[in-house]
Amino acid sequence: MMLLSFFNLDINVILRAFMALLTTFVLSLLFGRTLINFLRKHQHHGQPIRTDGPQSHLKTKQGTPTMGGLLILGTSVLSILLYANVTYHFVWVSLLVLFVYGLTGFIDDYIKVTKETPNALTAKAKLFLQFMTAVVVATIVTAATPQAVSNILYIPYFRVSLYLSWLYIPFAVIVISGTSNGVNLSDGLDGLASGLLVLAFTFFAIMAYIIGTPLAHGFALPYIPRSAEMAVVCASIVGACLGFLRFNAPKAEVFMGDTGSLALGALLGTVAVILKQEILLAVAGFVFVFETISVIIQVFYYKKTGKRFFKMAPIHHHFEQCGWPEKKVVSCFWLAGFVFAFIAMLSLIKF
Repeated sequence: MMLLSFFNLDINVILRAFMALLTTFVLSLLFGRTLINFLRKHQHHGQPIRTDGPQSHLKTKQGTPTMGGLLILGTSVLSILLYANVTYHFVWVSLLVLFVYGLTGFIDDYIKVTKETPNALTAKAKLFLQFMTAVVVATIVTAATPQAVSNILYIPYFRVSLYLSWLYIPFAVIVISGTSNGVNLSDGLDGLASGLLVLAFTFFAIMAYIIGTPLAHGFALPYIPRSAEMAVVCASIVGACLGFLRFNAPKAEVFMGDTGSLALGALLGTVAVILKQEILLAVAGFVFVFETISVIIQVFYYKKTGKRFFKMAPIHHHFEQCGWPEKKVVSCFWLAGFVFAFIAMLSLIKF
């Protein structure tokens, strides 16, 4: 403790973040089996598997229950309420994001399992709900951020900034919605999305602590008072995802589903907007970006030529079609996620 004080570190935030992580991790392990049994009982055929996806999935994944995101969201919300300072408005913004996006994903998953179809809510319906919520969140965050740093886009590594004026809110909406969909697209292999989320939220927990304390000045980062509370929020997600991996790593006993992927992706984008680190989100979460770009390329190329650019999209399915075992794809993508999170951390170094 004396050592932490010597380096002018906020012991209180660090301790609460650690407790949040530990609590969600333990609760996920304790209640994961109970939730899986409940989902199996009420989902007679599990999550419907797309017939246009990898054919191997029809055999290996058929009957696996979905909505496992309820475990992550439930334990995280409880931990945030226990350990985060709920007088800080951004904590409630985070809870709002988890609730609305989680509810949207839950409705989508519920329709899938009850009607036994891989297609539930239309893309337009989901995008509408995502964009409208993102507009509200971006507006609140911008209004509550100190004027000196609001509407600013920070460019890491070069340590310069751009004033976006009224363009910032549309930009923030794209960041939040895009990240939500990027994580959703990545949730196609056992443990892939949850492992990548552990890496991304760990990075932003560190960034939140730095930006919310006077340490920000030493790293030439925007100082946003009290935003260190977002470290507690991020840590709670890290612990929940680590616990969830016990049941989601290959071979998965439960899928995260849209319930988890839409909500956690949106929260990741929201945290980046709160901390004014949207560019570093694209770096630390580059695998999510790559997954999204692969789908865009595939759709555009197919419309123009009638042929496929990749064997299958998102890109993780392309590697499966190339003969890679699922575990190899997941481990390589995790490694890539670690490398890009490390590259994002290098932005703290003054060159």
